[in-house]
Amino acid sequence: MKRKVFLFILSVSLILGSLAGCGTKETSGSDNSSDVIKIGVFEPMTGASAAGGEMTVEGIKLANEKVGEVLGKKVELVIVDNKSDKVEAANAASRLIDKDKVVAIIGSYSSSLSMAAGDIVKAAKVPAVGCSPTNPLVTLNNDYYFRVCFIDPFQGTVMANYAFNDLSASKAAIIQDVQQDYSVGLSTYFEQAFVELTGSQDSIVGKASYNTGDQDFSAQLTNIKSLNPDVIFAPGNYGESALLIKQARDLGITVPILGGDTWEAPEFIDIGGAAVEGAVYSTHFTSESPVTEVSKTFLEDYKAKFNKDANAFAALGYDAYMVIIDAIEKAGSADPVAIKEKLAGTKDFIGSTGVITLDENGDAVKSAVINQVKDGKFVYLTTVEPIK
Repeated sequence: MKRKVFLFILSVSLILGSLAGCGTKETSGSDNSSDVIKIGVFEPMTGASAAGGEMTVEGIKLANEKVGEVLGKKVELVIVDNKSDKVEAANAASRLIDKDKVVAIIGSYSSSLSMAAGDIVKAAKVPAVGCSPTNPLVTLNNDYYFRVCFIDPFQGTVMANYAFNDLSASKAAIIQDVQQDYSVGLSTYFEQAFVELTGSQDSIVGKASYNTGDQDFSAQLTNIKSLNPDVIFAPGNYGESALLIKQARDLGITVPILGGDTWEAPEFIDIGGAAVEGAVYSTHFTSESPVTEVSKTFLEDYKAKFNKDANAFAALGYDAYMVIIDAIEKAGSADPVAIKEKLAGTKDFIGSTGVITLDENGDAVKSAVINQVKDGKFVYLTTVEPIK
């Protein structure tokens, strides 16, 4: 089933502090010869977002194996662990540019980590392509940052429509991680869309907050329970979200709990167990409904290499690499500025997650998938197309 939703954009402003330093290199093999083109990768391989980063890097590595040369030169990946930390993310971007001399950068899982590198890539004029950072601020006023994923105004609207139309919810509560730009932003867009749908500011009956790394959500959940919402929207990292849902069920909260794309990690089910059964979230891709021939090939190749089914983050990593290779080919050069110009013109690129066209902000205009946890697995429910 495919449905269309109205996509609206909120006005946002970007204020980022300038960050600098040095990072830790995940892989070695630096070769400064003219026969090598280096693409940097800064993803969280350790820390709170490690699972998402690891899955993304798997997709990037698979793409590099698939297309390991461009313009007659070897393409080398230089992978740095940003440790799920904003300062480390800025350090990683600086090192990739200043020391490793990469011509383009891929990353990062987590909007906050991507935003930490934004000023750095812009100042250095080295293009970056985000795989899954969905907050609009990542690319706003930065013509050197692109992404192959949809953005949160669309994602928030998709989930508000699901709550209102599919669940017949008229009252919603929101629980957000105030340390994550992703969680705060997505919560804002959900709230805006839900209020628009219901026609009432009072339809958001309450909001609660927590910090990254928290493990006890009893106070927030007790308050939310007393407000008697029809649905709870709780976008956050997979670890905290799974614990939150588990504690919600223990407190007797039975209403549907919805989230965003960061829930698509095996750890979400491992941590949450039976409590996350029925949880519904938005994401970018499903192996159950491959949308292009590239999708089918990617799924087969990923399964053969990693002996498991691919998820959205691996697919987005794959696409980010391929979009950069496409830009290098079209530029006929590994000059970062030339690559940036061709990235900006990306149109109808056939990727594993669908057909990718980048808009004037460098954001991908594409469909969203809604999945549900069922019998301990992520199961496809539907696809939602934006109005273009």
